[in-house]
Amino acid sequence: MNSLKTVFLLGLLSSILLVGGRAIAGEQGLILGLVLALVMNFASYFFSEKIALSMYQAQPVSPSENPHIWARIGPMTQELCRRMELPMPRLWVIPEHSPNAFATGRNPQHSSVAVTAGILELMDDREVAGVIAHELGHVKNRDILVSSIAAMIGAAISSVAHLGFFFGGRHSDDEEGGSSPVAAILMMMVAPIAAMVIQMAISRTREFGADAAAAKYTGSPDGLMSALRKLETWKERIPMEASPATAHMFIIPPSIGGFLAGLFSTHPRTEDRIAALSRLR
Repeated sequence: MNSLKTVFLLGLLSSILLVGGRAIAGEQGLILGLVLALVMNFASYFFSEKIALSMYQAQPVSPSENPHIWARIGPMTQELCRRMELPMPRLWVIPEHSPNAFATGRNPQHSSVAVTAGILELMDDREVAGVIAHELGHVKNRDILVSSIAAMIGAAISSVAHLGFFFGGRHSDDEEGGSSPVAAILMMMVAPIAAMVIQMAISRTREFGADAAAAKYTGSPDGLMSALRKLETWKERIPMEASPATAHMFIIPPSIGGFLAGLFSTHPRTEDRIAALSRLR
């Protein structure tokens, strides 16, 4: 169901690009916007892993580097990877007391899972396994690729809208059967917002999918449910400084609140995730 929903939302996003982009800037503007988005997201897809890990001063975890942390999370990650038929990701620890975690990397062969020191301080092994399984679920479901595609289309829509504002939109006499300037101006304002909302909906769908994967491969949803409760509680007690550009990567975004924040949130509400997991028992 989550996969079908993602396909539908990506199709809707593509439709906005094709229909709205042509109305805003014509075929040439649409092509230029798409090229700009491809270039931006190509760079993001290949370099975001290094940027994110560097931004949070992540330290490698291996039998020789941070061996005490490896002793705790290394074997459980290896076992989860065996069950999920995944190659072993690179493991990292972030020197941050607020509990959180994220996965990054362009494919299962080039992936990383990072956990904060706070997760290891506040959670038991069952909860830590649930969190790591969630992040491995993102890797297995290729959610980073899906997010990159959605981001590329969304960026193309925004680029085309900006081109439309700069060049004054496409007029009805530009091409035979062209749309009116009023329609173009309307699309300039509405299309980027609609694209952002759809991107957030795709991200929320992928979070439910990663939660379900964690429940399946750990053998029970209970560990992740307990971990999510702690994450929701402690994110307020120990706030985490996070860049808006990378906040969506974490299992629980460092800061969410209010109706508009919920609408544009990359994650479902924690209580909704726990309710969905409880139905998997």
